[in-house]
Amino acid sequence: MRRLIVALAVLLLGTLTLSACGGGSSSSTGDAQQTKQIAITVKGDSVTPNGQEYDVAVGQPVEFDVTADKPGEIHVHSSPEQEFEYKAGSSTIDLTPIKAPGVVTVESHTLEKTILKLKVQ
Repeated sequence: MRRLIVALAVLLLGTLTLSACGGGSSSSTGDAQQTKQIAITVKGDSVTPNGQEYDVAVGQPVEFDVTADKPGEIHVHSSPEQEFEYKAGSSTIDLTPIKAPGVVTVESHTLEKTILKLKVQ
């Protein structure tokens, strides 16, 4: 009887462990595949967002939808660093996915301001 209880306990723990691992893996993979879209508005000498942090997964695609009243440049302090020019009006910028965890600062060198920070996990 004791062996039966031990065998059932081992079987139950094994099943719970496998289902927990399987659920976590598929969920994480699904999140990393969705593109994170962030709207950026540049008007005069101000920019929105203004230094806010955004959570993204390692390797997750990121897209900036930029609306600006004049052309400018965005600098992403990732490794390798990325620079993008945008035009007056609407522009879409696709970042190269960031492959290392950490905080990545995104700046406007035109305005000399931090636009946002990507918290890569």
